[in-house]
Amino acid sequence: MFDRLREDIRCVLERDPAARSAFEVLTCYPGVHALWMHRLANACWRSGLRWLARFISHMARWLTGIEIHPGATVGRRVFIDHGMGVVIGETAEIGDDCTIYQGVTLGGTSLYRGTKRHPTLGRGVVVGAGAQVLGGFTVGDGAKVGGNAVVVKPVPAGATATGIPARIIEARPSDTAQPAPTGSFSAYGLSPSADDPMSIALHRLINETADQAQLLEAIVAALRANGIVVQAPGAEHEKFDPSSLNKLVD
Repeated sequence: MFDRLREDIRCVLERDPAARSAFEVLTCYPGVHALWMHRLANACWRSGLRWLARFISHMARWLTGIEIHPGATVGRRVFIDHGMGVVIGETAEIGDDCTIYQGVTLGGTSLYRGTKRHPTLGRGVVVGAGAQVLGGFTVGDGAKVGGNAVVVKPVPAGATATGIPARIIEARPSDTAQPAPTGSFSAYGLSPSADDPMSIALHRLINETADQAQLLEAIVAALRANGIVVQAPGAEHEKFDPSSLNKLVD
């Protein structure tokens, strides 16, 4: 038991630069307190003491602002940062080393008892503030869910999900071929260099259109050099400016 307590405190000190001492984490972090109370509630739930388990969970929510159903499965070294408004459903499963920020919901979309209604988070998943992960699917190991994203379908391992509804940014092979360097933890599920997938797609379309426009200009110039008259379009069109369009998409 004491090994688990030390793990809980150490993972907070590693992931939250605001944590200054083990005593501060022990006394002032509601996410840690909610997890400790959940372990007691979960033990009661598995022993068949369902009302007592729910009552302990209810008291934990009242004390910490974090609601974890006693039937949920929570791994080791899970860090719930700030935590106010976090809701974790009955059939949710959270892997080791996950980080969950305030306002996150791991919710269900089915009303049928006995089914897997809530999501499964793999190892090392980061779920940003306000994100809603809804359904009985899996968010793969090392995946990230950006703040306020609404995720309703599986997220591959190492990928990032952002937006409403969430779009998936697949991890590049170079990102998964080697372990992440020390200090590369992405707070709130997004790194400063991360781009929205729609923005990436638009940039690619603009650049492809610019390449085609240059190619057409070269073809027209070659035809005119050989005495072939090229009929210009009847209407005047604004000159295509890829640099200004790319700035609008950023």
